[in-house]
Amino acid sequence: MVNGDTRVRGLAARAGGWSARHRWAAVGIWVLFVVLAMGLGSAAGRVDVKDSDQLKGENYTAAKIIEDAGIEEPASETVLIQAKDGSLKATDSEFRTAVTAVVEAVEGTGKVADVTSPYDTQTISKDGRSALVQFDIRGESETAGERVEPVLKAVEDVQKDHQSLRIEEIGGASMMKTFDDAFGDDFQKAEYSAVPVALGILLIAFGALVAALLPVLLAVTAIMATMGLMGIVSHVMPMSDTANSVMLLVGLAVGVDYCLFYLRREREEREAGRDAQTALRVAAATSGRAIIVSGVTVCVAMAGMLFTGLAEFEAMGLASLMVVAVAMVGSVTVLPALLSLLGERVEKGKIPFLHPQSKLRRNRGQGTRESRFWTAVLKGVLARPVIAFVVAAGALLAIAAPAVGMKTQNLTLDQEFGDSLPIVQTYNRVNEAFPGGSEPAEVIVKANDINAPDVKSALADFRDRAISSGASRGPVEIKLHDEQNVAFVYVPLVGGSDLDKAGASLDKLRDDVRPATLGKVDGVEAPITGQVAGSKDFNDQLAGAVVPVFAFVVVFAFLLMLLCFRSLTIAITSIVLNLLSVGAAYGILVAVFQHGWGASLVGAEGVGAIITWLPLFLFVILFGLSMDYHVFVVSRIREARLRGRTTKDAIQHGVVTTAGVVTSAAVIMVAVFAIFGTLSMQSMKQMGVGLAAAVLIDATIIRGVLLPAVMALLGERNWYFPKWLNRLPDLTHDEAPEAVTRGAARDDEGQRVPV
Repeated sequence: MVNGDTRVRGLAARAGGWSARHRWAAVGIWVLFVVLAMGLGSAAGRVDVKDSDQLKGENYTAAKIIEDAGIEEPASETVLIQAKDGSLKATDSEFRTAVTAVVEAVEGTGKVADVTSPYDTQTISKDGRSALVQFDIRGESETAGERVEPVLKAVEDVQKDHQSLRIEEIGGASMMKTFDDAFGDDFQKAEYSAVPVALGILLIAFGALVAALLPVLLAVTAIMATMGLMGIVSHVMPMSDTANSVMLLVGLAVGVDYCLFYLRREREEREAGRDAQTALRVAAATSGRAIIVSGVTVCVAMAGMLFTGLAEFEAMGLASLMVVAVAMVGSVTVLPALLSLLGERVEKGKIPFLHPQSKLRRNRGQGTRESRFWTAVLKGVLARPVIAFVVAAGALLAIAAPAVGMKTQNLTLDQEFGDSLPIVQTYNRVNEAFPGGSEPAEVIVKANDINAPDVKSALADFRDRAISSGASRGPVEIKLHDEQNVAFVYVPLVGGSDLDKAGASLDKLRDDVRPATLGKVDGVEAPITGQVAGSKDFNDQLAGAVVPVFAFVVVFAFLLMLLCFRSLTIAITSIVLNLLSVGAAYGILVAVFQHGWGASLVGAEGVGAIITWLPLFLFVILFGLSMDYHVFVVSRIREARLRGRTTKDAIQHGVVTTAGVVTSAAVIMVAVFAIFGTLSMQSMKQMGVGLAAAVLIDATIIRGVLLPAVMALLGERNWYFPKWLNRLPDLTHDEAPEAVTRGAARDDEGQRVPV
């Protein structure tokens, strides 16, 4: 099949060979790259996504009007004053005294502006038991949470003097402070604990400290370099904190995985009796190639986010794409150099009771370790592939079934945090007494002259019709910015925190009320934004992006598999199995978080919906990460087939010899993602549980049962490649390791490789 004069070809083999021969140069170039990237990124600074870039349509128009006018919207706060037992009304003297005390108390802090009494603004509930004192926090809204403490303390003091009333504050600043106090460290703790968790699992996998440190070192340096690159790139495409967190997750996952694949193969070759130099070249020609194929596939999947038209998704996609590319390059360049430098010292720091030798057995003296557990599983699967296929596929389809009824929406405050915070209860009380009052629609009116008679008349008509149409119960507040010729109209929507009902009220404003009033005045722009509008428009835009993103990712992944394995069958089965894995993850999400089945087992609760951005995000991330395992396992199967084994033997060999590294990689991913499932916010729990469940399913049922069952059933048809496709580029040339394992083999520069 491969003669003695065959050269080791291909990018991975050449890069590995060069790095092994120029060890210090390779390490120096990598260190220089990381330092330069971080330095240039720090000097450039990071440009974050603006509000006006977040969404298209009316939300974009509204944000652009505010931005161009130079209007800084302050953080608004509200104090709810409510009778506890219903005996007091807003007209009673005790109630009035409490309102006056609240107004005086917040004004006395010197931290607020534009304090309004409910008796002036008519913010009194229909039953007369509740009233709202409203005001703004002075200064920039982004930092208002840092200045609201004295105001909260003043309101608490008033509450102590009026025990028959409920006096509570809520608003942008108070929520910001509450969340920062309660959950501000959640993300940092999760991110910081991810590295020790990965290191601990690698120690168990390798049983040696140095070998365990290498994957973590590669992942961390790749993340550091990408953080710098994000700063540079952000001047062309803005980034965000969310993109940074996603980049860290993905970078740690793929960085550790790629290094794990490479290092484990190099160890296997040395255990087979080959010298360190030859072992490195075999690892470069096999695992190195699998890393490049996997890395390019993951990059393609991440690039799918660029087609959403949503700035936040585009930032996440680009950041993830960059960290995967950096980790991939590091794996096939600096890693071989480090392994060459370390030699046998890679086994330093052995921990005897953790060494995996006792858990694995040698494969007939060839140095390849086989998992006893997966050997037993594969024996049953290959003996009865039809039964294995039916059971595994049936189980996954059953798990995926709940996804058919998936409902997506942006989670409301009570859905996101439950009743874990007092401010959530305040939010619910305000919504009950003043439906939609805590999250009103905002109409941003721009006119040539905001004080022109026809404009003022249209504003008044809009206010009246908003209530008479049934879209709002009022009060509708109008705030003029005379110098900028802009008016802000705040409309509490009927439906309140029920986004479906509030969305119907929003449609009335947009489709009926606005055209009949403000729409009749020439030169007036009146985009409607706000929490409900943002959620609805985000849903609509995301729904429009699903088809192009899915099509892009699936088509390009299919083409990459076709070119890299020269098999139409493998390309098709790769896509189908990955889609099945994603579908199962969707089913688990819906069952746990939408229906609440077993939610308590993961510290969650059924909130009736999946957060809007998660399904598309999961599809892209999981489709990419699943390819890690798939490419690695199938590459090993194809390699064994090229060595002359039968397809069945190749499947057995490929799966059981990769089981250890795939299991280790999967356990790391599951553990890291599960950390995010422990956070307090339901959206983060959904992301963590969804990712962890999907990776676990993919590494066990898909790769350990369904893939070998399908390949066993297909037999020689696995390698079917129509003649008319022969004109396509051949990217399989690194899959002939005999080129580096036979006595007369030569390296990429034509020199003989002794074995």
